Amino acid sequence: MTITNTLPDGPRMSRFLRLVKFITQPVKYVEDFAQTYGDRFTIWGSKDTHIIYFSQPEALEQIFTADSKCFASGVGSGGLGFLLGDNSLILLDGDRHQRQRQLLTPPFHGERMRAYGEDIRKITEQVSNEWKIGKPFNIRSSMQEITLRVILRVVFGLDEGQRFQELQHLLSSLLDFMGAPLMSSALFFGFLQKDLGAWSPWGRVKRLIQQIDRLIYTLIAERRSETEKNRQDILSLMMAARYDDGQPMSDIELRDELMTLLVAGHETTASALTWAFYWIDQLPEVREKLLQELDTIGTNSDPSSIAKLPYLTAVCQETLRIYPIVMNGVPRIVKSPVEITGYKIPKGNVIIPSIYLAHHRPEVYPNPKQFQPERFLERQFSPYEYLPFGGGNRRCIGLAFAQYEMKIVLATILSHFQVSLVNKRPVHPVRRGLTVATPPGMRMIARPQVKRASTPVLT
Repeated sequence: MTITNTLPDGPRMSRFLRLVKFITQPVKYVEDFAQTYGDRFTIWGSKDTHIIYFSQPEALEQIFTADSKCFASGVGSGGLGFLLGDNSLILLDGDRHQRQRQLLTPPFHGERMRAYGEDIRKITEQVSNEWKIGKPFNIRSSMQEITLRVILRVVFGLDEGQRFQELQHLLSSLLDFMGAPLMSSALFFGFLQKDLGAWSPWGRVKRLIQQIDRLIYTLIAERRSETEKNRQDILSLMMAARYDDGQPMSDIELRDELMTLLVAGHETTASALTWAFYWIDQLPEVREKLLQELDTIGTNSDPSSIAKLPYLTAVCQETLRIYPIVMNGVPRIVKSPVEITGYKIPKGNVIIPSIYLAHHRPEVYPNPKQFQPERFLERQFSPYEYLPFGGGNRRCIGLAFAQYEMKIVLATILSHFQVSLVNKRPVHPVRRGLTVATPPGMRMIARPQVKRASTPVLT
């Protein structure tokens, strides 16, 4: 392979114009550049700081398997620190990142994760049973209520009471407000981040965060004073965890990780579920195959049986492939020169693994614009071809839980309701904060699921 010190070709345009397109047309932004410059391109910046996008599997493998000391997180406390805090796993680097990751991973895997299955199903039934049959409702709002209630239950052990209602209301208000176009822009344009009082947009964001913080610190204090030792919620598990030196997490560290779980742990899953219902309605043959598969296990099957259903799993995988909620992996700032597919990337540049472009490579996914769950039944994809949760040491620790939750919510609702779009026109992704999602006003109608001919139940 020829090594070159020349970065890949790419657009040279003003940062302002580039960010406007990045914010308002997130999918077209990367598709247009890839069509013009190929599957690796450079966004030329000022001086010697440039952004290089990669999407080929071999490039992603080199990025994800490189020595972590070569990179620093490109998320930066300036972008999300105001919300998540400087101790958030997403913002940490090096040994601190690895130490925190080891502490936070166990609750999201194995038996502890599966124990949450009945809670997920119960909450899904409670929310969906409030739908008025034949009356349009906002599907994203319903999915957000389900996933927020799940994360509050799983993280705090809360499912009722004043604290639960306050936290649910404040988090929903904050994330809905930040997902609006103006506030999405504020995440990228620093001059919009001005606190001009409680009635100013950024002032409202800051005060909502302060109210949430007060609640979180109160819950931490109450939990520290409790004598009950058998709690299995993630807050209790985090408080019981110890670093290698025997020290527990401080209140500030707990707050920052709790806020990270609350924000990242339900917004993304709600968006993915909304997309899943969109595709299931758009493609009747997908819905029919799903219902046939659900018939084989019966309506009261345990969550672990649901999680093993192959076609349901494939539908969730294809949903996360075609429109990944986070379009890029965590940006990597180059700390020491690194070689990626023949390009030697100098220190100070930023490498972006493009999840969206990786998921739309025709040689990996034929007809990539078509929703085809069968592709995941026909072959397995490497972690450098399919990466909806990022990769390497930056892969999302909640990926198993998110997929588990998606399957239980979909199976629970589809067993009872047929959910159809009010407007059958195609839907395209729009920006929602740092993620992409369905348009906020997408409405659906729920009707009772049609009784089907009996199918032998597998035992």
